[in-house]
Amino acid sequence: MEGTDPVNKKLAAALSGGAVLVLALSGCSSSDDDGNKELDAWAKKVCDALPAQDAKVDAANEAIKQAATDNNAPANVQKTDSQAFQDMSDAYKALAQAVQKAGTPPGVEDGKKKQQAAVTALNDLSASYADLKTQVDALDTKDQAKFADGLQDIATDLGALSQSGNTALKNLEQGDVKTAMAQQASCKKVAASASARATTG
Repeated sequence: MEGTDPVNKKLAAALSGGAVLVLALSGCSSSDDDGNKELDAWAKKVCDALPAQDAKVDAANEAIKQAATDNNAPANVQKTDSQAFQDMSDAYKALAQAVQKAGTPPGVEDGKKKQQAAVTALNDLSASYADLKTQVDALDTKDQAKFADGLQDIATDLGALSQSGNTALKNLEQGDVKTAMAQQASCKKVAASASARATTG
């Protein structure tokens, strides 16, 4: 067995499907009705923040996968993963701020509650990725076996986080909100890149 390589691959596998917001919008066709102008304006605020953060998380995912395929030295893997987790943490924090700043989606039942729940979920994700960075920074790169064990634990945590990343905004993205978001060019762009990633795996 080549040192940590199989574990690195496990870490990369844990990322599959962990893109920021495999939005509930994916595959959502927008209707041509006039909709709710206020809600559309709200959706634009949230959607406009998505592409940059989605790209940041996607790049971080790719960096971790790349580190996993190169049969890299533990120190290199540690450095790459640490930066990637920091980037993911920053991205989710920025998304939380965007949803917070957009305010309560107008005309939506329990809108305030759903908005705050999404903000909390995104902030929690940000904190969780920051915690993974701390974990990976603390690993002993001089002992390959210990390093591999540590990566194994991180891969397990990462798999769970990837799932929660996909559900963080789903409760907010329902009904009229989903329709309004699906009509925004920036959300369409994120949905398109998410489905392209899913196709290429």
